[in-house]
Amino acid sequence: MDLAVSLPAFLLAVLLISASPGPAMALIFRRAALRGLRASVPTVLGLEAGIYLWALFAGAGLAALVAASEVAYLVLRVVGAAVLLALGVRALLAAWRGRREPGRVPTVPAVPGRRSWWAAFGEGLVVQLANPKAAVFMIAFYPQFVPADGPVFATTALLGLLQISIETGLYLALAAGVARAGAWFRRPRIRTRLEAVSGSVLVALGLRVAVSGR
Repeated sequence: MDLAVSLPAFLLAVLLISASPGPAMALIFRRAALRGLRASVPTVLGLEAGIYLWALFAGAGLAALVAASEVAYLVLRVVGAAVLLALGVRALLAAWRGRREPGRVPTVPAVPGRRSWWAAFGEGLVVQLANPKAAVFMIAFYPQFVPADGPVFATTALLGLLQISIETGLYLALAAGVARAGAWFRRPRIRTRLEAVSGSVLVALGLRVAVSGR
């Protein structure tokens, strides 16, 4: 298939995939609601760095090896589930503490420090890299748009750049919209409910990853 002909279909597919709910959207929503737009930027960049690495792995054939290896797939599934469960439990604990101390309102830094920036970036990166479905998705999705007689790695890298550019714009727009209501989300009662809901969602996603097959 010629790349110029298939590009509109690729862009449409990326838009639909980006808009679908999942761990990435849950992380961004929670971060933007509780920490604001600037604190959401490293989370978005970490998530997109992870998806781009999977695109490069797919172009190099490594993603296919991961998907084909029972052991590698199982390890990724366990790690991915553990990461999501840990994030979910942390949010649920925050909700529990909020119920015990309803008057306590955490401060939200206007600009995240270097340590918190890299922590948020690493959180997004690990969530994406530890997702075995990303490997399966890449080897199933990208080859449909790579010309059979073209350079596989270079084309995949280019398509990956297009995908992360689109997703970064969409996710930052989502974070900006959520952050506009940040003051409301950070009210003690609303924050507690948000932590409880987001924690439950992350735990559910972690359990789904843990029990799901290929």
